[in-house]
Amino acid sequence: MSKLDNIGRALLERPLWLAAVVIVSVLGLPLVVWLDLEEMSETSLYHQAQGIHRIVDAMQEYYTDNVISRVDTATGQVLSVHNFRDVPNAIPIPQTMAIELGKIISAMEGGADFRFVSDEHFGHRTSHKLTDFEERALAHFREDPEDHVVMVEHTGNLLDHGVVMATPVLMEGPCVTCHNSHPESPKHDWKVGDVRGLQVISVTQPVTLGIWSFRFILIYILVAGTLGAIVATLQYRLAKTYSGMNAQLADKNAFLAQISTSISKYLPPQVYRSIFAGERDASISTERKKLTVFFSDIKDFTSTTEGMQPEDLTQVLNEYFTEMTRIAAKHGATIDKFIGDAIVAFFGDPTTMGVAEDARACVRMGLEMQARMLELEHKWHDAGFTRPFRIRIGINTGYCNVGNFGSNDRMDYTIIGAEVNLAARLESLAEPGGIVMSSETYGHVRDFVPAASMAEFDIKGITRKVRPYRVEMDLLHVKRAPYDLTDGGTRLVINLTEVDPDLREKLQTTVTDILAEDPQKDDTPRTRDATEHSDSDA
Repeated sequence: MSKLDNIGRALLERPLWLAAVVIVSVLGLPLVVWLDLEEMSETSLYHQAQGIHRIVDAMQEYYTDNVISRVDTATGQVLSVHNFRDVPNAIPIPQTMAIELGKIISAMEGGADFRFVSDEHFGHRTSHKLTDFEERALAHFREDPEDHVVMVEHTGNLLDHGVVMATPVLMEGPCVTCHNSHPESPKHDWKVGDVRGLQVISVTQPVTLGIWSFRFILIYILVAGTLGAIVATLQYRLAKTYSGMNAQLADKNAFLAQISTSISKYLPPQVYRSIFAGERDASISTERKKLTVFFSDIKDFTSTTEGMQPEDLTQVLNEYFTEMTRIAAKHGATIDKFIGDAIVAFFGDPTTMGVAEDARACVRMGLEMQARMLELEHKWHDAGFTRPFRIRIGINTGYCNVGNFGSNDRMDYTIIGAEVNLAARLESLAEPGGIVMSSETYGHVRDFVPAASMAEFDIKGITRKVRPYRVEMDLLHVKRAPYDLTDGGTRLVINLTEVDPDLREKLQTTVTDILAEDPQKDDTPRTRDATEHSDSDA
């Protein structure tokens, strides 16, 4: 693990440190701004003082050389003229002195330019080339005599910045007299207050010239940027790490989902959901509850399937279990196990709708299973299976032990008890396509299921006499499959659903006659339908 990762983990483990860094950063910003403002103020005052000092020195030197010395050496009357150097006993007029001082200051200051410009100059002087700004300033000042303050223009680019400031040069009394009488003056009608020209000051400097005045802010930005880069790097590395962990977690979740889906096929859906929801512990524990127990098996499974190919048997058996399981899940049954061709299921745990409703749901499930088996029998018969599956169902309601049985390493969620054995016994009493239930179950469903009482019997583990009830499927309009007996060249098909008492008597007589015939007299195979209905009517 790198040092950067260690720093990131340290900050995550100590959030107060990170909060302290943020607070210091926030409080430090106004402090560095104040320090820079103070530094800028001191620097500005220092440069102003230096500039004033240089300007005063330049003015003093110029005044000494061109005024005082010329006055001291004058032999006559001292004159004030613009070309004072060419005239004995002459000193510069104020305008000349201002122009020359401007040149001196401009050369001395470097980034500053000071000059007088005019479009009305004497003939012996070099004409001024006015800039656009200067032409606009002259026009403005002459058009608006009241606005003789200042005009400013900002110049420069990304790296340099400049300011040009123009103020008007106004004609005063002595100037008006001089200009109106001077032979080289381009104009002789000057009046006091007229704008003769401009005093233009241009100052330029690089944008980066005073950058060091912001050194505290720059240091702050550098430190904050460095810390920000470190934090961003830590965030990126953590995000990358978390992304990898999330990807691994997603793969593991997908794997666990696949495994859990596979495991769910070995557990009842109710048990599976309760375990994964944390409602049930995987520990050895049982409880006694009143359940409705369901048993079913395929009548004569061994003899029915002994002539089938293994592939066909697997296909038909899987289709049978799939359809029965679907119906069981629809009604809320907990499938305990498959025992060969038998199905064991129960209602009342881990979820229950109440004892009565559990019993009713179980019976409804059995009725739907038998109805579906009729459809499957026709389907299998049409597919060439001459002896399709037919199931018997037994149902009982009573107290059972339910829960996890086994060892700490291997356990099974199941039910045990005499009432479970009774349901298995009732199933053995049912005829193919029929349902037999106990009196306890019948008591909960007698309002919608017609049933006939059967003979009482005893069963080990139950002290009471057990009276079973056979569901009358015909009265429920659940058609029985035709009895189809095929043996060699003889086939007997009897559809009992369509048989009334008179026809039943005829059947008995016909079957008796057939069995009484001498098989040696007629070797021709025969097929007789005991009714006028075809198999499709079943």
